[in-house]
Amino acid sequence: MKSLLIIPILALWASAGAQQFRIPEVGELPRIDRNSPRPASEVLRNSAFILRLKAHAPMGSGYVILTDHSAEGYLEPLRQLARHRKATLIKLADLAAVHQPDTLRKLRTRLAELKPKYVALVPRMESYRENMLLGMWELLTTLDDDPFLDVFPGILLASSPARFKALIERTVNYRRITNKDLRPFAISQVPSNAETRSLQKAGILRKIFAGHGIETPTLAIYTPRATEAPELQGEKSWKIRLASKGNFVKSLAPEPQAALQEAGLVIMHGHGIPGMSCSVDIEGIPAQSKNQVVLSGSCFSAVPMKSDFPHMSSAPGGYKVGQRPAFAIRYVDCGATVFFGHMRLSSGFPHLYPVLEKWLEGSSVGESYQQLINGLIEMRGFRPGGFVVEQPIQQRRLPQNALLYVIMGDPAIAPFEALKRESGK
Repeated sequence: MKSLLIIPILALWASAGAQQFRIPEVGELPRIDRNSPRPASEVLRNSAFILRLKAHAPMGSGYVILTDHSAEGYLEPLRQLARHRKATLIKLADLAAVHQPDTLRKLRTRLAELKPKYVALVPRMESYRENMLLGMWELLTTLDDDPFLDVFPGILLASSPARFKALIERTVNYRRITNKDLRPFAISQVPSNAETRSLQKAGILRKIFAGHGIETPTLAIYTPRATEAPELQGEKSWKIRLASKGNFVKSLAPEPQAALQEAGLVIMHGHGIPGMSCSVDIEGIPAQSKNQVVLSGSCFSAVPMKSDFPHMSSAPGGYKVGQRPAFAIRYVDCGATVFFGHMRLSSGFPHLYPVLEKWLEGSSVGESYQQLINGLIEMRGFRPGGFVVEQPIQQRRLPQNALLYVIMGDPAIAPFEALKRESGK
């Protein structure tokens, strides 16, 4: 089947009058930071750019676990993780209140003594919320004099003691996915004939992995407005056409279902709301699979149960926002060890791809998370004292939304062996 990997990935518009659909090489996409010229409107509209991450040396070499769990069903697995990582376990009353001045001061002092490289944040489901995360950025950017995160963070979260125990067991036993065993699966949503940027990103990923001799099965989900949208061609490229926009996918045909269940890496691009990512319902997440690492560029993929931010009645794509479980939590409960998502409004590919790229170079969960948040801090000009959103909130558009990316997973895990290119490529 290796010959299939060098077939050009083509996609054509069904309508001759429409603009041609093109899949660029990833090297053609501009890398953006605060000093970059503003990209062209077409580049912005298609999310065809990549945030430049910002590296920053961690303050030490240790490992710290911060938690507000008190139930033994959570503490025993955490003690197992602490033994595995030779970590210091610090118990707090409420991680949602970590941004309170007295708590910040005490934690700064303790972390300065411990000098960690990795910090695992382990909140209760009730304390996992926006100001918990923003409060952590306030804490972890104020351990020295510069405005950037000084450690490699990660978040460990599951919906019950049994599922949390299973997550920690997977974490302790995790081994890097080798080049030989890497099986990606890309899911994209096509909302209309004009909005095809998520399909383009699936095509870009296919090109990237093909350069390493790896096949990428793809699933494209078309809403009813995408009557003449392009299609990705080639073997193991499936499509679903929805009868209605809200008819989210809960099951797949046998062939794509088998490919999805065998994938160690799942990458999703498209709109989302609580309980749905890229038109896939949480009920469509495989109950048993090899999906160890999952990245979703959708809005609300890691939404908290209780929000510190104003309620949104609708999300990008015109979807109604309701109270449903987070896609991330359901995926972790079903066996994922690492999940990339966002609590609220995600920018998708420009911020997802550089994290995936770092992982495919052999970097850890925490290093990539730190570099993403530091890149956003530099890009947006955030400074200590400006992370946490004061209550009650007086505005709806909040710049702190940019910092609400969530990477669930042990920060010391390196998900993948560094990718090697095929000889001659």
